Amino acid sequence: MKFLAIDTSGGTACVAAVNEEKEARRAVEGVTSVCLMDAVDGVLRETGLAAQDADFIACVTGPGSFTGIRIGIATAKGLCFALGKKALALTSFDLLAYAETERILCLVDAGHGNYYARASRNGAAEQPCFLAERELDAYRDEGYRFLSAKPLAVESRIVEIGVGLMQAARTHAAAAGDAQELRALYLRKSSAEEKR
Repeated sequence: MKFLAIDTSGGTACVAAVNEEKEARRAVEGVTSVCLMDAVDGVLRETGLAAQDADFIACVTGPGSFTGIRIGIATAKGLCFALGKKALALTSFDLLAYAETERILCLVDAGHGNYYARASRNGAAEQPCFLAERELDAYRDEGYRFLSAKPLAVESRIVEIGVGLMQAARTHAAAAGDAQELRALYLRKSSAEEKR
C-alpha cells in the first residue's frame, strides 16, 4: 500500500507517507499554510514515494479548526486533481479511535468548554456530535474512556495522531474515491457565522 495522508484539523498539523514497508510522519510546526508542503515533501522523500505513485491521498475533513480543515482539503484536492489520484476522507475521530476498541469517546476541543465528540462501542461508531463539558458525565458514568490528541480540561488519554493518521488510512483505504467528494465535516457553525 502506498499513500500520502494529511491532517490539518488540529492545533498541530500532521502529514504521513507510507510506501509499502517504509513509513514516515511529521508534525507541521509553524503556520500550516506556509509549512505544509515542505512537510509533505519531507515524508515523501523519507519513504522514497513519488506522489504520482501513491494509491490515494488521505485527508482529515474535520471536525476541528475551520481554517485548518479548508487548508487540508484544498491541498489534498489539488494534489489529487493534478496527479489523477483517488482521495480518502478521514475524520479527526478516526485518528483517535485506533487506540481503544471497547467503549470510547473521541474528543476534539471545540473551545469554550465544548467538544466535538464521537462515541464508539466495540468498534461501532455513533454519529458525531457537539457536547458541552457537563454532558460528558453521562458517558463517563457508562464507562466510556475519553481519547484526545492533546490535553483537555477533562481527563483523557492522549493519542499519537501520526500513528492514528497512518492506521486510519490503512483501515479505510477501500473507501478512497473521487476527490470532488472531499467535504468539510462541520458539527457547528463557525464563530463568524454565529455572530451574524
